[in-house]
Amino acid sequence: MKIVSVGSALPNHFYDQETLLAAFREQWAERYFNLRRLEDLHRNVLVGGRHLSLPIEDYPRLESWGQANDHWIRVAQEVGGNAVLRALERADLEVGDVNVFFFVTVTGVATPSIDARLINRLGLPATLKRVPIFGLGCLAGAAGVARAADYLKGHPKDVAVLLSVELCSLTLQREDLSVENLIASGLFGDGAAAAVLVGADRGGVGPRVVDSRSSFYADTERVMGWDVSERGFKVVLSADVPNMVRKHLRSDVDGFLAMHNLERSDIAVWVSHPGGPRVLEAMQETLELPDEALAGAWRSLREVGNLSSTSVLLVLEETLRSPPPPGSWGLMSAMGPGFCSELVLMRWDAEPTG
Repeated sequence: MKIVSVGSALPNHFYDQETLLAAFREQWAERYFNLRRLEDLHRNVLVGGRHLSLPIEDYPRLESWGQANDHWIRVAQEVGGNAVLRALERADLEVGDVNVFFFVTVTGVATPSIDARLINRLGLPATLKRVPIFGLGCLAGAAGVARAADYLKGHPKDVAVLLSVELCSLTLQREDLSVENLIASGLFGDGAAAAVLVGADRGGVGPRVVDSRSSFYADTERVMGWDVSERGFKVVLSADVPNMVRKHLRSDVDGFLAMHNLERSDIAVWVSHPGGPRVLEAMQETLELPDEALAGAWRSLREVGNLSSTSVLLVLEETLRSPPPPGSWGLMSAMGPGFCSELVLMRWDAEPTG
């Protein structure tokens, strides 16, 4: 199974971090006594700017979760459809070639799901196998690649599309002045990315998915997630996330690589989810990585913020544009609600197969 392309699409409304901070300062000035603290939290996440689903002046008009979710359904189809078409074009494939469609998100709900709506919008086959997945959060980009590869093991002639759409701005709780929500308001952005994978019997150039591994950490439900109420999704974001990285990720990675007679020093490409500065620092420290190993993740964080499950696919997209030498090993990683991790081992073969 190979990852032959990734395409991304971001909403047209982009604002630098200072513009966003000014809007939040105005929103919360009368209720939050320590605006300097708000500014520090926003600047400490090191995000330069973010794409939003709506013009910034439209957000105060959202009076209910239903209104926000209606916008989520509309924008998810727009950016999601564009991401899929770009990924298929880069893979030199048509919409009629797709056999199975995986859709991941954690920022909105729809029935029929977005993948179903895109059948009409894009003209995807009526016989398409659809696998909508909700709730994996930041983990879902890597987990979606792994599940698509699992499917292709049994269907080597097929083409799989994984689409991630995360519109985090539409989940913002304006009445919530918790530190978690203040951090989230400065960290998370909006966007979509799609990956195209092909089975072993089809031709294609790109990294081969060798194996994947999921790890679940018991009794960690409150590390990350949502509390759901009539107002929508209220963020659960514990300060323990970097500690989870330090506690678990090294043993997860080393154990997984050992199954393939590999060590961390054998990995030439690290495709990592940019969870935030403290998370990336913890990854680099615990895995003993050189500064350049996580350069793509840092760049994505600074340029567009954390896009939950979409972010690791943006890092993968950049990696595919400048692939390593043939024979190189790569490792995709992400962590998310559960709390848990997903690892995907990749290899750039010397010659195209299929």
